Amino acid sequence: MQIRDLPYSDPGDPDVRSGPRFLFWLGRNQLGGQLKSLSWGLLHQLAIAGLPVTVGLAVQAVIDRSGGRLALAGGLIVALGVLIAVGDTMLHRTAVTNWITAAARVQQLLARKTAELGSALTRRVAAGEVVAVSTGDVEKIGWFVEALSRFAAAATALVVICVGLAVYLPSLGLMVALAMPVLALAVLPLLPRATRRADEQREKAGKATELASDTVAGLRVLRGIGGEELFLGRYRRASQEVRRAAVRSARMWALISAVQVLLPGILLISLVWYGATLARDGRIDVGQLVTVYSAATLMLFPLRHFEEIAMAYSFSRPSAQRAVRVLSLHRSAQEATVEGVTPTGDLYDPATGLMAPRGQFTAVVCGDPDEAGRLADRLGGHAETGEEDEKAAAAAPSVLLGGVALDEIPLDAARAAVLVQDKDPVLLSGTLRELLDVPSSGLVTADAALEAAQCADVLSALAQASADNDGDPMRTRITERGRSLSGGQRQRLALARSLVTDPEALVLDEPTSAVDSHTEARVAAGIAKLRQGRTTVAFASSPLLLDAADRVVLVHEGTVVAVGNHRDLLRTEPRYRAVVTRETDDEAAATDTANGVGDVPALKSDDVPAMKSIEEIEERA
Repeated sequence: MQIRDLPYSDPGDPDVRSGPRFLFWLGRNQLGGQLKSLSWGLLHQLAIAGLPVTVGLAVQAVIDRSGGRLALAGGLIVALGVLIAVGDTMLHRTAVTNWITAAARVQQLLARKTAELGSALTRRVAAGEVVAVSTGDVEKIGWFVEALSRFAAAATALVVICVGLAVYLPSLGLMVALAMPVLALAVLPLLPRATRRADEQREKAGKATELASDTVAGLRVLRGIGGEELFLGRYRRASQEVRRAAVRSARMWALISAVQVLLPGILLISLVWYGATLARDGRIDVGQLVTVYSAATLMLFPLRHFEEIAMAYSFSRPSAQRAVRVLSLHRSAQEATVEGVTPTGDLYDPATGLMAPRGQFTAVVCGDPDEAGRLADRLGGHAETGEEDEKAAAAAPSVLLGGVALDEIPLDAARAAVLVQDKDPVLLSGTLRELLDVPSSGLVTADAALEAAQCADVLSALAQASADNDGDPMRTRITERGRSLSGGQRQRLALARSLVTDPEALVLDEPTSAVDSHTEARVAAGIAKLRQGRTTVAFASSPLLLDAADRVVLVHEGTVVAVGNHRDLLRTEPRYRAVVTRETDDEAAATDTANGVGDVPALKSDDVPAMKSIEEIEERA
């Protein structure tokens, strides 16, 4: 894989059982690149290892006053210099390619998982952690993949050099060969503590990043309540904790580096002392001593790769574990088993008994906003699951569209059939035309969607801001996350984007929570008119939107307890009235006494899954 071939057509199916297994999977998928890097690394390292031999030949030739052997040694040194340059250049090129391609693969996997989970991702994993994984952690994982082949080349070169020295001059070569494993493994007892300190540093850095991300996202609110200094103080303390953890981690790695300087130094001193004694006694030549000493000195260079691979692994292992935590999340506990199916029909949730008949505008009232958000996700087949709750997710029945389980059809087909707009939709930067240029049925135009969402004032504001575009609001750029617009304007543009897609079933979570009552009434009417003949579900508690719906469903404690129209439910259902009118218990009791209405019994949970149509629900209610 070359950099010019990126991105991958398919990044693959990663092994997410653990961080080390994920790293192994990455390395295995880059076997070709690793072998190339290993080959060039061996050429580089062995060419360096050949220098002591040629230097020893040159020294001995000078002592023996042999001009021919001196010229031969000089030629060999030049040839080895060329091989070292070529090997080092190509090693760097292939190693960096491995780094970039590995990082690109991880980024593609994260992007694919983000697209699969949608807004459910940030509800399962903190936003700061997602940012850390997609930036710093990706680089650390790529570093380990890049360092792996260079370490393998260095380790192979060390073995070859030690064997060569033992054969060339056993008296000194065996000394070096026996010392090298000790030098290479001497830092292993220090690695667990260094790893723990590095993990602590990254954990604190992730928390600081999360705090900074949350502070920036809520800066407008913080300014409104005068909380800037409070959160700034929190971030100062968090950053200082990161600094202290980084210093403690750096001290440990400095100790490891010191050990790898001290022990080789002791070896070289011992080697020189013992070798000089042998040369003085005439048991070895001066050229042989120079050769062994030079080889031992140059062996310190590949020995450094042992420290690098240990550091790279200790940094990349927790990074890989965090990436695995994100990549192990699933859309559901089921795998797609039905291909080529685009279901149509009633939208039904067996878990709660919620039925949204095909072609009708159904409003859903939940007393708990969090419960409404979870139910909206379920209706879109977006229930977020991970390994920790796989069994619970497997026990939950799938939402049905036209009798077909959403969990059993491919993700793209499920997304095309049911679109969920959450409570806080995000506007991407770009022009308004680009914002509305989304996959759609083609039956709803951008103008019709903007009109239904009551975006006339938004278009006027964008037109005034588009002096360079002849006042064309469609060509006006929207800033990141639509920060230049008000909350109501962003909400209506997001609604228009959802209406343009024209899915078989559209699920809206509080689509009018940020607009005034007059605009809300017009938006509700616009949705009902534009979506006529299409299935629409809106989670809301506003009487204006509820009154525009064809039918209203009350969900209490995870179960459908009442179905009807808005006005009838206000008269007959005290729990519905309490949510919609925000009345107190005393007010509810007084109203029930005046109307002669008692508590309405809830539907039995064991009866709900047996419902097959809206007629049965209404009869049971």
